[in-house]
Amino acid sequence: MAKLVILIVVILGVLAITQLVRLYEISSKLNGRREEDIPNRDNRLNATLLLAFMMFMFGGFIWLMLKFGWTGRGEAASESGAATDWLLNLNFWIIIAVFFLTNFLLFVFAFKYVRKPGVKANWFPHSNKLELIWTVIPAFVLAIIIILGLISWNEQTSEAGKDAQVIELYSKQFDWTVRMAGDDNKLGNFDYKLTNDNNPLALMTAETIQNAIDSMEMGATGIKSLEKKLNSNKLFFDPKTRAKMILNLGRQERLVRLLYQMRARHNKAADKAAMDDIVFGANDTLVLCVDREVEFNFRSKDVIHSAYFPHFRAQMNTVPGMTTRFKFKPTITTKEMKAKMHDEKFNYVLMCNKICGSSHYKMKLMVVVLDKKAYKKWYDNVSKSPAAKTVKKSHALYKPKEAEAKDSVGTTTDSLAPTAPATETK
Repeated sequence: MAKLVILIVVILGVLAITQLVRLYEISSKLNGRREEDIPNRDNRLNATLLLAFMMFMFGGFIWLMLKFGWTGRGEAASESGAATDWLLNLNFWIIIAVFFLTNFLLFVFAFKYVRKPGVKANWFPHSNKLELIWTVIPAFVLAIIIILGLISWNEQTSEAGKDAQVIELYSKQFDWTVRMAGDDNKLGNFDYKLTNDNNPLALMTAETIQNAIDSMEMGATGIKSLEKKLNSNKLFFDPKTRAKMILNLGRQERLVRLLYQMRARHNKAADKAAMDDIVFGANDTLVLCVDREVEFNFRSKDVIHSAYFPHFRAQMNTVPGMTTRFKFKPTITTKEMKAKMHDEKFNYVLMCNKICGSSHYKMKLMVVVLDKKAYKKWYDNVSKSPAAKTVKKSHALYKPKEAEAKDSVGTTTDSLAPTAPATETK
């Protein structure tokens, strides 16, 4: 009932305003005044209202900045983040200064140069000096901002130092997988053609290459299974389905030839870099060490995601088919930031900042920054724990062997995907 009353009041208000406007038009006609003739009193009133609106707008802007200007992210928790904040603040100060200057001139000039009886406006169509001023000055300011931005970008994406911790973040709908370089601080190689259920990260070693070949040839949907189905006299397929199966068979045959070439060219000495890599399960915890530079390598399995560390002021798109990277050095531990934020429940976070699908909002990863002593203790426990999912332990579960299809569907294959450890950091 209350909504109906409000609706009726609004409708009656609109009708009343319409009638008042109509009454004003009729009174103007009776007075013999044309519509384009504006009384000086109205001009002065509008000029005064414009000046009042300017003061209200400036006051509202200042109040909003004081009340809501702090976004709640806290201070930057990395060296590059502090530089990013400085550059962002510089941009804000330039924008705010231009905002106040241009609007002040706009409204003050409207008030000062209101139409006055007997005074004609000066015809001023063009000025080379003014054109030069408002072209050169903005161009100069933008050039400075762009140059500073490029310097900051190049610093964050340049090659990290030798002592930097190397970590890979593998994105897919809708989670993150962390692969941390082990004691050699070098990540193992990968190739997308090796992606399968046994090797979701497509890591490249002699064992995973052989596993990919076996899966492609002997798997449930592999080459031999498809050939057996197509050559079977007991199974019948409509022409459309049969054409799709033949097309799929051709693709798999081309892919397995590439895998054989990869195996022939592969240097087993390169496997050493992958053997001590530590892989954490999807949506586990990413643990970093304070005051130690971290180099992040990003990959994507399916669509474009965006790795966004809001508290470290870092963001990078993860793109299928290519590796992207950036680096930063954490400067504030989680414990210290909790004290600074006055929030015991605070945690750093990695989020996806691209709308990557229906469950995009759930694509988060908790990030913990420890001091050097606590980080060393954590790393020693993780690297030596029997539950740690390392590439070496994964290979121990896989022993290449020949297999034959058991029926028209295919054969089963050995799995090399143990469960990941759940890392808890307090």
